[in-house]
Amino acid sequence: MKQLIQLALAVLGVSSVLYLGSFFIEHSQGASGADTLNIFNWGDYIDPELLEQFEEESGYRVVYETFDSNESMYTKVQQGGTAYDLTIPSEYMIERMIEEDLVLPIDYSKITGLENIDSEFLDQPFDPNNQFSIPYFWGTLGIVYNEQMVDEEDITSWSDLWNPEFRESILFIDGAREVIGIGLQTQGYSLNSKNDEELNESFELLRDLAPNAKALVADEIKMYMIQEEAPVAVTFSGEAADMMWENESLHYILPEEGSNLWFDNMVIPKTAQNTEAAYAFINFMLQPEVAAQNADYIGYSTPNKAAMDLLPEETTEDEQFYPSAETIEKLEVYENLGPEYIEKYNDLFLEFKMLR
Repeated sequence: MKQLIQLALAVLGVSSVLYLGSFFIEHSQGASGADTLNIFNWGDYIDPELLEQFEEESGYRVVYETFDSNESMYTKVQQGGTAYDLTIPSEYMIERMIEEDLVLPIDYSKITGLENIDSEFLDQPFDPNNQFSIPYFWGTLGIVYNEQMVDEEDITSWSDLWNPEFRESILFIDGAREVIGIGLQTQGYSLNSKNDEELNESFELLRDLAPNAKALVADEIKMYMIQEEAPVAVTFSGEAADMMWENESLHYILPEEGSNLWFDNMVIPKTAQNTEAAYAFINFMLQPEVAAQNADYIGYSTPNKAAMDLLPEETTEDEQFYPSAETIEKLEVYENLGPEYIEKYNDLFLEFKMLR
């Protein structure tokens, strides 16, 4: 990711596809066949050199496409227009895809390297016994602030975001669960609340937060914070790591009220045309050296305990990105809310966006 940001800065204003490098330009058109692997992944979520290495070692040609939200990924997989062989959703979406029979069970006779994954990232409630998914990255949602613009003691909790001094100054990640979750956790409620009274109460609180929003964005949030176009942002831990690498005035904190602990896992959609290639890629990513290179490049936390031994101690001992067990106890994992409440969260989020 360090290389990615440097390249992106050099070509500011050019499409994100361009700063991902020539690999993605040449490998972004859908294809099929025994020698092709179609991957659908988040933007800025793999070291391009690893894709080239996989192609060289495996003989498969990778066709690589990106999405910017679990919901957009789900829609494309559900519609089946492109037969993706592998995608990397988050925990609550994996649970939903399992329930809707959209993913294949993992054939463990074809998996090598699972012993490298730390047991605490296996057998999670969203996929008991990892019947359908293999861990890829994990992380948290928190607050990034610029010490040149904000005093450390002024930004320790979600509630600090309501400070009138931040009017039209805060960048928010463009996600319904994340934004509605801020309102819920600020009031001590669960991120997975299905209580209409709690949701309405939290949204009323968010009405007062809307004037402080500068923008709701996705990957662009990194560039804006690096270039000091905002003093505060709500974003994910790996994004924060990228920003901090490029701008030493930036810092990442987990709010006192708690936050989201998330997991992204690799799954094989039921419409996959090349499961053998998908298994080859999963096994490749389970290799400690590969997982360590990917974690160092991207900035997110790896669940691969063998890879941890290959990363710098300053990285693995940094509790901003590898929080203590005590801190993790205050974090909450998103659950699949079901169609009714997914719609309610989305509706509230859209209304929040219209308030700006």
